Amino acid sequence: MTSQILVVDDLEANRDMLSRRLRQLGHCVVTAASGREALGMLHENPCDMVLLDLMMPEMDGYEVLQAIKADSALLHLPVIMVSANDEMENVIKCIESGAEDYLPKPFNPVLLRARVEASLQKKKIFDREAQYQSELEERVRSQVKQITSAQLAAIFAMSKLAESRDTETGAHLERMREYCRALAQQLSKLEKYRKMLDAEFVEAIYAASPLHDIGKVGIPDQILLKAGKLNLAEWEVMKTHAAIGGKTLRAVDAQHPGNLLIRMGIDIAEGHHEKWDGSGYPNALRGESIPIAARILALADVYDALTSQRCYKQAFAHADALNIIGQGAGSHFDPEVVQAFLEIEAEFIRVRQCFKDTEESSLRVTHNRPKAMA
Repeated sequence: MTSQILVVDDLEANRDMLSRRLRQLGHCVVTAASGREALGMLHENPCDMVLLDLMMPEMDGYEVLQAIKADSALLHLPVIMVSANDEMENVIKCIESGAEDYLPKPFNPVLLRARVEASLQKKKIFDREAQYQSELEERVRSQVKQITSAQLAAIFAMSKLAESRDTETGAHLERMREYCRALAQQLSKLEKYRKMLDAEFVEAIYAASPLHDIGKVGIPDQILLKAGKLNLAEWEVMKTHAAIGGKTLRAVDAQHPGNLLIRMGIDIAEGHHEKWDGSGYPNALRGESIPIAARILALADVYDALTSQRCYKQAFAHADALNIIGQGAGSHFDPEVVQAFLEIEAEFIRVRQCFKDTEESSLRVTHNRPKAMA
């Protein structure tokens, strides 16, 4: 395969001589009379190699080499320095700065061919390895995407299984995902959260939010499905679902560590009943010691409970729910999460309208303590 070589020299005679000999070796040649011209050409027309004269006016070869090696798009381009024998100290400086080789003046045809071919061969090997690495990374991304899709399906299935024992609403999990994603996206606009709540976090909380009540699988039916008011002892048992959920997911994390969705699921399951003022459960966490994912879900969960109809209550209007949540800022809820909610309340209304409950599912008997009061 023919290679394209850029010859850079301020003397036309040198450019012509090198160009002629390189063409005789079967290469395509382009030339530049200055360092600035060479850099412009490299960005417009990619080359396979540069033969670069060391001593040039305005911008010498060393400066051109520095510019090439500082450019991520040109970093791996082989550069052979062209120099007179009395410039060896500068040549060594160039080699230490990334030049592939050097070619002394006057030009020796055998040496020219050997050094050019050796450098081009190394570049071909590098290009093949880079192509292989790119293809490998693409295959890995494809496989990870398939695995992630399977994980999402498994997580949602696990959450549905938990919900089947305590069916609060027909579309509760779907709404929770949308609410949490919207809140995370809004919070990410704040400087303090810009790096933390990145695109990966937003998609992770969307996927992991259905795990918030997975611990209810460990609550006895006589408590979970009791139609009447829970007594104090029963309520204490009910509250253990947060710790049960966290423990269950920690066991999964111990066997398959490093999974972002499971780690976020732990934060959510364990922390969504913690309160900003430290009065929540199971660990009485306070303020920012509560994971941000749990703080987001806590508000979304209460909003959904307030605006959903139950056998023991009518649904609150959006305005009433907004007022209750606003009053809970700084006590029940993180004030910044409340502010984000107020800024995107129209999105909550849209999600509620889009994912409505059926009358049958919304009137099913569940444990009788509204989440807003939990």
